This record gives sequence, C-alpha cells and structure tokens, in this order.
Amino acid sequence: MATEKERMLRGDLYRDNDPELLAERRACRTLIARYNDTAPDADGERREILDRLLGSCGADTVIVPPLRCDYGHPIRIGTNTFLNYDAVILDCAPVTIGNDVSIGPRVQILTPLHPMEDHELRRARWESAAPITIGDNAWLGGGVIVCAGVTIGENTVIGAGSVVTRDIPPRVFAAGNPCRVIRDL
Repeated sequence: MATEKERMLRGDLYRDNDPELLAERRACRTLIARYNDTAPDADGERREILDRLLGSCGADTVIVPPLRCDYGHPIRIGTNTFLNYDAVILDCAPVTIGNDVSIGPRVQILTPLHPMEDHELRRARWESAAPITIGDNAWLGGGVIVCAGVTIGENTVIGAGSVVTRDIPPRVFAAGNPCRVIRDL
C-alpha cells in the first residue's frame, strides 16, 4: 500500500494530515524561517539553505525573502532565475521553473487540488495535486497566480495580476482572469 507522500507525489488523493507529511512540512518551515531571517548581505547563507531546501536550484538564481513553500524538495529551479518578494509555492506536486525566468512580487504557484464534486472528501481533508512547469525565459508579473497542472511556455510573458488556469503556449503575452493569450511575441 502506498504512503500518503507517494500518493501525493503521484497526483492521487491523499490526506495532508499524515504524520510523515506533517513532519516534512515542519522541517521545511524551519529552513524557511532561517532563510527569511537572513541578513541582507548573507548571500552565502541563503544559498546554503536553498541547497538543503529545494530539489535543485541553478547557479546565479536569486530568491528574495520572504519565501513560502510546503516541502521544498519537489521544487526545481534553473539557472539565472529571479523570484521577487513574497513568492508562495505550494509544492505538493513537482514545480519546475526554467532558466532565466523572472517572477514578480507576490506570485503564487499552487499545485494542490481539492475534490469539487464531493464535499465529504474535502471535509475529511482529502486532496490531490498536479505539477506546474514554467519554461525558460518566462516572465510572470507581480501578483500572478498559477493554478495546478499548468504549463507556461518558454519566452512567455504573463501580465500582472493574472490567474493562469490552463496551459499558455510559448512566445506569447497572456493576461487576465482567467489568463488568456493577448498576442504573439
């Protein structure tokens, strides 16, 4: 029988109050608290924490504190990527952020899903998650929300405040709620 963590990472329904998952989230919060409390000139310390926290984090990538995430290990970030203040990454499924990506302040990357049709499952704290991928050289403006299961193509720009509920192709400008393609780039 699969553990709740295995079920979570597969995208199956799982219980988020499982002791193993609770312990992992607690360990993540400890590292995040250290990261967010670093001095402005503590680049080396922040990098050391990111290397322990994330699945991978490329060279020359900068994440401006504060940062929030659930587990850390499902997050993979490429090289020369920038995440501005107040990034929230709910990483119950893999989150892949490419190389040379720019992410504005208060962006939310949200992999969890909750049962829509069955309120009893929601009440019992069952959920699932779907991966998110952001392609190389994408730019997400401030306040963008990226929903579970979405892929954003390379060289794409997402306008500030957009809510991305479905895949966005490469080399376009997209914006709105729900986010839609405005024009090719």
